[in-house]
Amino acid sequence: MTHRVRVLVADDSTTVRMRLCEILSSDRQIEVVGQAADGRRAVELCQHLRPSVVTLDMAMPKLSGAEATEVIMARCPTPILIVSSSTNRGDLFRTYDALAAGALDVMDKPRGDEADGVWERLFLSTVKLVSRVRVVTHLRGRFAHRSLAPLAPMAASPCPMPPSEHWQPGLVAIGASTGGPAALLEILGQLPSDFSLPIVVVVHIAAIFGDGLADWLDNAVPLEVRIAEDRAALGQGGRVWLAPADRHLRVVEGALRLDSGPERHSCRPSVDTLFESVATEFGPQAIGALLTGMGRDGAQGLLVMRRAGGVTIAQDEPSSVVFGMPREAITIGAAREVLPLSLVGPRLVELAPAPWRRRRP
Repeated sequence: MTHRVRVLVADDSTTVRMRLCEILSSDRQIEVVGQAADGRRAVELCQHLRPSVVTLDMAMPKLSGAEATEVIMARCPTPILIVSSSTNRGDLFRTYDALAAGALDVMDKPRGDEADGVWERLFLSTVKLVSRVRVVTHLRGRFAHRSLAPLAPMAASPCPMPPSEHWQPGLVAIGASTGGPAALLEILGQLPSDFSLPIVVVVHIAAIFGDGLADWLDNAVPLEVRIAEDRAALGQGGRVWLAPADRHLRVVEGALRLDSGPERHSCRPSVDTLFESVATEFGPQAIGALLTGMGRDGAQGLLVMRRAGGVTIAQDEPSSVVFGMPREAITIGAAREVLPLSLVGPRLVELAPAPWRRRRP
């Protein structure tokens, strides 16, 4: 007999809480084991009931969703799915604080104008997906205090050095999905403010939370983080360009290009789309990093980058929240290097030219 996914629903709105419970109970593979109307009760029930998943609102009394996430991940690590409609700047920042503290994913609440059953199906499938993630104790502040070398790097090829001593990189491209916001926070937080290469990023995130991610990172890391704009110049370095929600991001002739082309692997923006354009534009001057995430988006694009002569990195399994996308890349030989998350930032610093040499002739 298949074990059912046991869900604790936490939301201070009785109406929303009942609606989420109704949707969850419609699936025979899911069992609602408890409800909480505030953050403190959510923590208590999580410790007592040991659910498979907690769905957690952000704006709750007694303990906010972000605060409850910190306590849950420290005391009784449990997969947490944020379900929130809070889109003002402060609430968005708290949402990303929760993701940094160990929450796995975020969804907006149903608005009532979605096509029949679309939101419900996405909610049920996401709950089931996060229930399969093996989470660990996650103490707030671990990003600031983690050692730079807790694990030895595993090279995917015999030579982890640049292609030649005269090699001069021109850009860093990063892709991530589940666990991506926290991974980006760690990597970008390890780069100096005068990091000499531009950075382009695709991370899969619900549309209404995309702009908030850029603002949150911009406030937390030394580099400037912006949402990419169509036809904006890529620039020389010191800036991170984040793909906007629901738009593919490419690099073409030194400029950023956005489009609403078909989804790839059910994703828009797609990491594959970005990586392939980077391979065409920069060839051996590109550095690509594929981080934690479900699915296989980015694996083929990273392979294209490697075949073009670029340096390609995949996050290793122990440090990945979900070892899906990196595993796919490693399996097909796309990753030149396989590194723990804590070593990706230092590796980028090592590969980048000194700031005074960053302008290409």
